[in-house]
Amino acid sequence: MELPIYRMTVDEVDEGVQFVALVDMPAIEKPFQAFAKTPQRFAETGERRVLTGPLMLADTPIYRKDDTYGEYYVVFDKATIRKIVQKYFKQGNQHNVNAYHNAELDGVFMFESYIIDREKGIMPPKGFEDISNGSWFGSFKVDNEKIWNEVKAGTFKGFSVEGLFRYEKTNKVVTQEEQIMQQIFKILSQIEH
Repeated sequence: MELPIYRMTVDEVDEGVQFVALVDMPAIEKPFQAFAKTPQRFAETGERRVLTGPLMLADTPIYRKDDTYGEYYVVFDKATIRKIVQKYFKQGNQHNVNAYHNAELDGVFMFESYIIDREKGIMPPKGFEDISNGSWFGSFKVDNEKIWNEVKAGTFKGFSVEGLFRYEKTNKVVTQEEQIMQQIFKILSQIEH
């Protein structure tokens, strides 16, 4: 069965990313990296409490299923991601972090953000070398003791953006063969971690 692909866009007023959620199963299927300790040459300085990982992947189909569209994929292109990131910072949303798109979290905030652009020398972090140009990465400081303990326990494994987007149907589809290959890659990546 072929599933349609919708290109996600945003307008200048209402649409865009308002929150970043900590989740156990990110839709982009890429976990964050939790940096617990700052490696020093002579001494440990304690836990850094930093989470770094992808927030949005450019030109990567993301599986969705809902009552409105049924089963389908969405894609954010590079230009849309850049527009979303600029609007996110213009609105001052760096402190808007929640758990599972529900409870807002205190003591967690974004302090670093960048869009992968190899031509400009902005590379993905180690472990994410396969991420496409135009993808959005962020680093979050976790001062909240309870949340940091949940990160260390494996409760949270990645990021999920939350916002309003416009759906534009494309002429592209994801074939059944491509869906099967995506599932195989997903299983293999879970075995490696």
